[in-house]
Amino acid sequence: MSVYEKMVNEALAAQKADLAVIKAKRGTDFKIEDARTYVDAVNGMKAGEGQKAEVIALHVDSVNAHYEILSELTDTVRPEDDPFVEHYQTPAILEILYRLDPAFRASMEKFIKAIEANEALIGREAIRRYGGFYGPTCVVDFAFCPGSTSNVVNTILSGLDIDKQHKKAILAAKSWGMNTSYGIGAAFAAALENGKTAAEAVREEIATLKMVYDTPIAAQTKLMNDLGHSSFDVNKYMNMYKDRMQATVEKAVKAGVHYGNVVTVPAYCVGDVAHHISQSMFNMAKDDVTMAIMEATTGVMENTLKRGLAKGYKNAYEVLSVATGSTAAAVAYILEKDGFTVPMVVDLLTKRYSNYVQQYPNRGAAAELHNCDFMDMIHRGAKINEIAAIGGGGKVRGVEVDLSPVDNNEIIGNPQRYTYPGCAITVRFSSLMRLADFPCLLTSEPVTATLMTNVIALEPQVPGAPARVCKDCAVCTLIKRHGYCNWNTAV
Repeated sequence: MSVYEKMVNEALAAQKADLAVIKAKRGTDFKIEDARTYVDAVNGMKAGEGQKAEVIALHVDSVNAHYEILSELTDTVRPEDDPFVEHYQTPAILEILYRLDPAFRASMEKFIKAIEANEALIGREAIRRYGGFYGPTCVVDFAFCPGSTSNVVNTILSGLDIDKQHKKAILAAKSWGMNTSYGIGAAFAAALENGKTAAEAVREEIATLKMVYDTPIAAQTKLMNDLGHSSFDVNKYMNMYKDRMQATVEKAVKAGVHYGNVVTVPAYCVGDVAHHISQSMFNMAKDDVTMAIMEATTGVMENTLKRGLAKGYKNAYEVLSVATGSTAAAVAYILEKDGFTVPMVVDLLTKRYSNYVQQYPNRGAAAELHNCDFMDMIHRGAKINEIAAIGGGGKVRGVEVDLSPVDNNEIIGNPQRYTYPGCAITVRFSSLMRLADFPCLLTSEPVTATLMTNVIALEPQVPGAPARVCKDCAVCTLIKRHGYCNWNTAV
């Protein structure tokens, strides 16, 4: 079996494990043990030819530790707490690295001091986030979009005289690494809304950012306590996780895996346990059309990935591109079945965002992040589906997208069964708007997590995050903010 076939099989196994339990359990009460099918799929991951086994172990051991610890601490997770289950790993991993490598800790301390020295930058970016200056933006973006934490961290790091590889690790830790649940500007907004002066609010913002890097586990514990997290003891979770992952991290470091990968691989793979497979997902998937969209897009991805195998992939990144591009094309295709175009939706959600800022100045820092993911996905999908002279001609990396699972889906093809039959022209769109808040199995996160681990296992010394490319953000079709993105000056 080629490494590409292995990647496809592992990615599809993760996706299908999620969908199988969601379909079986939707509308019922979520229990941690429901995620066992995903854990079983992850345990099938093995190092292929040319891959570093220690990278695969970071992924597999993390998922098992996460599942086992949650099982010890609770039998379920309430919806309000489930978005954060993938934010407890990097804080623990960072503290392991601090102990293993004093030089890395010293670099981090220089960065922490630099946060305070960059008061003007922090203040400007916090104010811009608060006021909606950049339009819809993802505060925890895995690239460098304006308004994101990665953008600010990269800007601070670029002017620091510390080890270049340490810079890359620090940057990675707040992108895909998700070091705590904190996003730039949150403390500033809360302070301002509570009656503090702008100067006081900036000082609180700086203090919070410093805490996140100085004492990651304590910082995440405080953030969750302040938020009212109640499903389980998060501090106990992180310390248990730290103990269980110690040996795995040490082996990865000894094997030469880049710190930037050590802090990210264990984090982005655990979210299926109590987040993608969760009470919120079981509730959302009660709707037949919503469930059908997730199933049909998965069918498109499976068929297209296999077409790619038959055609022949040139490198591992092509597998990832075909996986995410095919689902993007499928969602854009479904959107257009109800007479909606991507520019219509981008315009709608951008206008809604501006009004939302006015209505909820104390909105959560991450409120619109998945709307941004959704817009970027359909923006890409529409370009793939467009005729070749203008777009991709229905192909990703030369592989033709197979949209037949959408056309052959009984539910998607009969929207009249799910509303007033004579006026069934917005049914699919309404489900897509539900998924715009939770597109994790469309983009798809378990697939990208699995494939990125495989990519990193082939290039363990190259940090896989953040993505050092222009995302071609959908919102930029309306708001020209390219000049505020610093992807091309990444450390």
